[in-house]
Amino acid sequence: MYEVYHRTPVGIALITADDTHITRVSIRDETVEETTTEQPLLIEATKQLDEYFAGCRKDFDLPLNQPGTDFQQEVWKELLKIPYGKTITYGQQSDNMKNPLAIRAIAAANGKNDLWIIVPCHRVIGSNGSLTGYAGGLWRKQWLLDHEARVMGTGQTKLDF
Repeated sequence: MYEVYHRTPVGIALITADDTHITRVSIRDETVEETTTEQPLLIEATKQLDEYFAGCRKDFDLPLNQPGTDFQQEVWKELLKIPYGKTITYGQQSDNMKNPLAIRAIAAANGKNDLWIIVPCHRVIGSNGSLTGYAGGLWRKQWLLDHEARVMGTGQTKLDF
């Protein structure tokens, strides 16, 4: 297992990888020193995160592997379908998955997503437009949504129905 701590505009990201896949991207609240790496996947992941924050990357092209149940994997795949700069509600996500009664289970699976930003759970919001549930903190979720809206030239974040 390899890891690197990488500075972003919203804190230090911990990125981990095995020999073939990125396995985790999480944000740290505590003060951690930025590190460097020679591991090619981690170098590529830090490059793509930098491009995302610079506003020149909307989709990530990294081999990903986070452990989870079949249901969690299905939920995370659905998150990857949410376009950059757009938001959906948990209800819309459950409808998209043809499982409208599983809103809470889907929200819980979103919360277990260990691939911060790359698997964009920050693009899922409450049915009333509220920012709910984000492991990195709601202020980061708002920052990410505002960043994507600025890059898209849509101004303020808004709920898309």
